Amino acid sequence: MIPALMPTYNRADLAFERGQGSWLYTVDGRRFLDLGAGIATSSLGHDHPQLVAAIAQQAGRVMHVSNLYRVPQAERLAARLVAASFADSVFFCNSGAEANEGMVKIIRRAQAHGGHPERTRIICFNGAFHGRTLAMLSATGNPKYLDGFGPVVEGFDHVPMNNMNALRAAITPETAGIMIEPVQGESGVNIADPRFLQEVRAACDEFGLFLGMDEVQSGMGRTGRLFAHEWSGVTPDVLSTAKGIAGGFPMGAILATEATAKYLTAGSHGTTFGGGPLACAAANVVLDVLLAPGFLDQVQTRGTQLAQVLDALVDEFPDLFAQWRGIGLILGLRCLVPVGLMQDAALHEGVLTVTAGDNVLRLVPPLVLTEEDCAEAGRRLRRAALRLRAHQAASAEDAA
Repeated sequence: MIPALMPTYNRADLAFERGQGSWLYTVDGRRFLDLGAGIATSSLGHDHPQLVAAIAQQAGRVMHVSNLYRVPQAERLAARLVAASFADSVFFCNSGAEANEGMVKIIRRAQAHGGHPERTRIICFNGAFHGRTLAMLSATGNPKYLDGFGPVVEGFDHVPMNNMNALRAAITPETAGIMIEPVQGESGVNIADPRFLQEVRAACDEFGLFLGMDEVQSGMGRTGRLFAHEWSGVTPDVLSTAKGIAGGFPMGAILATEATAKYLTAGSHGTTFGGGPLACAAANVVLDVLLAPGFLDQVQTRGTQLAQVLDALVDEFPDLFAQWRGIGLILGLRCLVPVGLMQDAALHEGVLTVTAGDNVLRLVPPLVLTEEDCAEAGRRLRRAALRLRAHQAASAEDAA
């Protein structure tokens, strides 16, 4: 018999009752170092005092009014995001997939109302992950995620990342824009080369296309800049973000220049829950923390420390690990054994991680990770590797 909760997830047999900083505690008192942050979402960790206070205070006033009325918290948040980024205007929604759907709609509508209604196609990249809606599954293009859901949604073309010849060859008179993740998280923490991003921007300018950046996972301080594209010096026309934007409260956003945002007029797009008082109160606290002097520099420092942990693992266990990659606090450790085995070994040592494509163990901890947390991560992950090596040796012995 099917359970009451649909079995769409392979859940670990863990239930957490509380957290503190980068640590989570189970109902039976076990303590886990959280290097997954709810899949790169709990950006301020657990039980952050300012975030908790803001959510409680706002919940005690008003949680939801809808976008039929002004939402001062959203107005303030939008103005702050505009001031801190390339954007001229912001639309708030509830998730990364919604933000990406909205980004595609903005690109298509800007082309149509700018005199090119024939331009509807979006170029995407192999290894991308843009969400689980029908359209975003098609933008992602992964057959595994498309299986059983009928015909793909038309309008998305796919090329290899970091291959400019393939990209230029894919541009047609029907191309409206290009959508790219500066860091592909789901397929194994693959970084778009800065020069490639610069050439993509130049191609968009040459052919009259709009550049959309999917920063659902890489944005909101994850790489040590507010947005990952800033490392390349490239400015997009429109950007999607979500995950860490409200510290774990469900929220997404689309940031856009006036040249694209002006076409999303009244009635052309909408949301019931997006940009509500409670979500925006949380997101304003996250922005307070991220924009505080020195905080993003600290994210870079912690990223370097965690990278050193991974360096040491690769050096000591060449039979288990091939390499690490990433930037800031979005890091991936490519395994030479099934990644699930390493994830299980880490779990036994009290470390929560996330898997990704290309047999990669993904580390996307809270941005408030401390120096001691990094050191403890090194100790525990080393013990996990020793546990895994012993398991491998025992398995080989049994096979012999």
